Amino acid sequence: MTADGLPPFTDRVDGAALVRDGVVAWAEVLAEAASTMDRGRQVAADEACPLPAVVVADRQTLGRGRRAARWWQPPGSLAASLVVDGDAGRLIGRPRPTWSLACGVAVAESLRHLEPGVEAVVRWPNDVEVGGRKLAGILVEAAANGRAVFGIGVNTCGSLHEAPAGLRSRLVTIPDLIGRFLPRHRLLADLVPRLLDVLVAIHDDPAALAERYRPLCSLTGSFVRVYHDGDARGGICRGITADGELVLETERGRETFRSGSLTPPGGEWRGDE
Repeated sequence: MTADGLPPFTDRVDGAALVRDGVVAWAEVLAEAASTMDRGRQVAADEACPLPAVVVADRQTLGRGRRAARWWQPPGSLAASLVVDGDAGRLIGRPRPTWSLACGVAVAESLRHLEPGVEAVVRWPNDVEVGGRKLAGILVEAAANGRAVFGIGVNTCGSLHEAPAGLRSRLVTIPDLIGRFLPRHRLLADLVPRLLDVLVAIHDDPAALAERYRPLCSLTGSFVRVYHDGDARGGICRGITADGELVLETERGRETFRSGSLTPPGGEWRGDE
């Protein structure tokens, strides 16, 4: 690590180039942020800011996930929040629960496109993993005026050995998989247009999500237990519906789950290591 705690390589995101190349309309690259999601919400509230807009941080100190979980990743990895206007452009539509799944598809497709040796798959509802270990996390929050903020964290550098002890068995990084880092700028340049394309596709044809998700689903055919509102239900995963619901073949028959977690209550990492 260098004196500022970042990896000893140059992997800078060029915000001006992202705008110049038409990837986004506005970009901000920060040396450090508590959470790019917090800054993304500020950007979303500014109606004068052109969209889509992206906030990137070299280091994120208080990244967050669903259910009050914390998000850890090696410093210098991709930590970004993308702000989109659901009512603009090609009628993408207002933010929907399926958007986190759409983002997972876009992330997995981008990783496979840029690094064919990284066999990324999507784990319902909001993770991207390889070999059962988490490589990327996604958090989507609705903001004012039909806007949404996509929080995207991808372990593009570092190693699982740098992680807190309680996370080392759960995650993986790009260098762990292929022996080299994935440049963040390159990933963003591929990911942002891909994500916007997926959002438009599922607005035009709701069945497109399940079709695009199907070859990337990490759970199909395996036993899954879903935790929701104090209840736990287990069954064999049969993919997702067009509305993004998880489909399980349970002892009661085929059941669908619109929300829930695959992590037992209390199993989330809270950043206490």
